[in-house]
Amino acid sequence: MFEFRLGVDDLAATWFGYSALQETVLSMRARRSPGRYPEQQPWIAGWQERYETLDTELLESMIAPVGFVPDFLTPRPAGPRPDFAAELARLAATPAEVVRADVLEAYRGGGTPSPLPPVLAALIDDPAALTARVAEALDAYWTRCLSPAWWPRARSVLEADIAHRGRMLSERGAEGLFADLDDRLTWHAGVLRLVDPHPAVKAVGTTVDVAGRGLVLIPTLFGLGAQTDVTQAGPPLVCYPARGKATMAEGLGPQRPERAGGALEGLIGAPRARLLAMLTVPASTTELAQRLGVTPGAVSRHLGALASAGLLDRTRHGHRVLYRRSRLGDALAAGGDG
Repeated sequence: MFEFRLGVDDLAATWFGYSALQETVLSMRARRSPGRYPEQQPWIAGWQERYETLDTELLESMIAPVGFVPDFLTPRPAGPRPDFAAELARLAATPAEVVRADVLEAYRGGGTPSPLPPVLAALIDDPAALTARVAEALDAYWTRCLSPAWWPRARSVLEADIAHRGRMLSERGAEGLFADLDDRLTWHAGVLRLVDPHPAVKAVGTTVDVAGRGLVLIPTLFGLGAQTDVTQAGPPLVCYPARGKATMAEGLGPQRPERAGGALEGLIGAPRARLLAMLTVPASTTELAQRLGVTPGAVSRHLGALASAGLLDRTRHGHRVLYRRSRLGDALAAGGDG
């Protein structure tokens, strides 16, 4: 069990973010354990031919058999939405002794050691060469498989999660936020507790006085429960499963979602009724256009009309705008099912 003691200043300094590099590395879990990540399997099948042209042996060695990842592969994000290239540059600059130690520690598995795969065994005594090859492999995997279509969808899910958490914090405070975040987390009297059932860490007991450093909360598509990292410099970090990650497989390709009710279509038209039916989870114009197989301009016009009528709420995150049904939109969609 981990305990984080937070003061008022720590809550004020708590922030949410996500990491494209972390999601890239952890996505290999979906290949190792497909049954645990069924929503990712259509994507994996779609880019399989491109994936097979990559340094697959090295990529797949990044996840140890017990599920651990060498820490240097997932550096702590420097801000809420770090650029992939900047994060990869930080990884490439990791000191050689840190790379070697992190790889060996991951494969020790908290007391359940596993042998290094041949590709790592051949490079472990030349950490600089290992780091360079890892950076090259991750860059190619990101460029050829993830960034064209998968990352825009993944980013929308992560942004939607953060938007939801922000509302929870503003409406229900820290107790409401942490109660909704993950079953492994509990909050009471300024103490956040995390119980990790993994055999390698469940016996660990660590109490951390956050002491003005704040807390970093990071949603991920590849976590089965909240986990923490208290070893790196900077504020403590808690990584938790993103809300809505199951929607990753929805509407792949230019296919139509389930039709909305006939009464609603008659009232606002079929295209707007379909959009209203889809927006139970926040999404961007680009993502909606991809899911519907139409142009972003066409979607934007309908979203603008729905928002002007009070049926959608808009939330801005940097340069992106996410849309979600408002309470009025929820009521109209529910009434139009008949």
